[in-house]
Amino acid sequence: MPNRNPRTTIVTLALLLTLSCSREARIVETAPAASVLFRNVIVVDGTGAPGVPGDLRIRGQRIEAVGLLSPEPGEAIVEGGGRVLAPGFIDSHSHADGDILQHRDALAAVSQGITTVVVGQDGGSPYPLSDFFANFAKTPATVNIASYAGHNTLRDAVMGMDFRRHATAAEVAEMQRMLRQELASGAIGLSSGLEYDPGINSDPSEVLALAQVAADAGTRYISHVRSEDRWFFDAIDEIIHIGRVTGMPVQISHVKLAMKSLWGQAPQLVAKLDAARKEDIDISADIYPYEYWQSNMMVLLPERDYHDRDAVAYALDQIAPPEGLWFTQFDAEPGYVGMTLSEIAAARRVDPVTAFMQLAAEAEAVEQSTGQGADSIIATSMIEDDIRQLLGWPETNVCTDGGLVDLHPRSHGAFTRVLGRYVRDEGLLSLEQAVHKMTGLTARHLGFSERGVIREGAIADLVLFDPATVADRSTPDAPDLLSAGILSVWVAGEKVYDNGAVTDARPGRVIR
Repeated sequence: MPNRNPRTTIVTLALLLTLSCSREARIVETAPAASVLFRNVIVVDGTGAPGVPGDLRIRGQRIEAVGLLSPEPGEAIVEGGGRVLAPGFIDSHSHADGDILQHRDALAAVSQGITTVVVGQDGGSPYPLSDFFANFAKTPATVNIASYAGHNTLRDAVMGMDFRRHATAAEVAEMQRMLRQELASGAIGLSSGLEYDPGINSDPSEVLALAQVAADAGTRYISHVRSEDRWFFDAIDEIIHIGRVTGMPVQISHVKLAMKSLWGQAPQLVAKLDAARKEDIDISADIYPYEYWQSNMMVLLPERDYHDRDAVAYALDQIAPPEGLWFTQFDAEPGYVGMTLSEIAAARRVDPVTAFMQLAAEAEAVEQSTGQGADSIIATSMIEDDIRQLLGWPETNVCTDGGLVDLHPRSHGAFTRVLGRYVRDEGLLSLEQAVHKMTGLTARHLGFSERGVIREGAIADLVLFDPATVADRSTPDAPDLLSAGILSVWVAGEKVYDNGAVTDARPGRVIR
């Protein structure tokens, strides 16, 4: 994180607060015009540079000019009232691919200022991507979309149910062939989810062989690493090794220290990552600002043996305490949704370890009969001190790790939580640093050249927000509450969100 003069940051924030009280941000309705002028805004351009008071003009889909500008005849005017105008936020780790074709308004994303979502995460991607992209182009959304090709998706297609082993050379070759096809269709790289089936059974050489294909195509690699708890630093070594051997950019998905014995070791992790970067390994990370994650029950058990009472007891003691673990899906007994493991154990009159073992067996029975995942949990495994230090690392960008219809509050509030809590309330980051971690830095990590910064000629993906009031409002009990302080959002020069409501515009496009 670059050093800043604290007095400069205070003066900047004071200017923002003064201006935000001076005028009400509003849309001045005029006849349809070829251009839009944002007047009286603080332009925070996404590079990390200090915000500058001024104006900005959109013409068509692009930014035409930034500075002190005069209105043109018939031009639409957006009166900013001293609020911040920033590049549209880029969500580098999104699960919107599961529901964006049904929820084209993408309200969870645009209501917190997101204009681009990057999907195909944790090793799972739509397949084939050519079909998914074609469907999106036919019925576009409010937001842009890009996708990785998922290792688990490829492995599942090649190995099917016989995945609890290392792949043969022929199977790896077939996965490589399929990956080349997905990259040719526009995938921005390879993703892996090495804590999940079937990727958990892959040998590191298999992952490296696929990563090399992505590197040869000039793309990148992102990974939910092989362990976020028991073997965490070994998992970090694996992704560093991939970056070292292939020479391509590598990113740690939703970086976290998700185990009691790891708490407080963020400085050691940062030191390891900094040492890798000194070797010219282009490693980065994304993060969401919450102490709890969302996944399935079996992710707590690497051996996938819920009959092993000691393994279950260890997981509930070290990784996911029963009182901080609650269900967001349980098809065997839907009434358990929203209840903690402690509450379910009490209702069953058993201890939490026994309750977990029973629930895992019931979920497995449903999965075997339906062929679909039957459970989902949110579990509390991280601490604030580690989140703050990892968020502050210069190569960490912000993400949601959420879908568009989701019971984790991050899906509606990750970006605004950073702006409200960690910028305005705590001063962990300056406003400019935080915007950089949501825009320009993310674009660099993803290889996007036309988004993420405000400059003449860039695509006009923009968000207008009030730094005095911006905040997340979503909670575990009310995860779909919209954020405060996001005034309007624009994608390719079209307004898609305005003071709490989505417009009819659907200008989102596929980014290949």
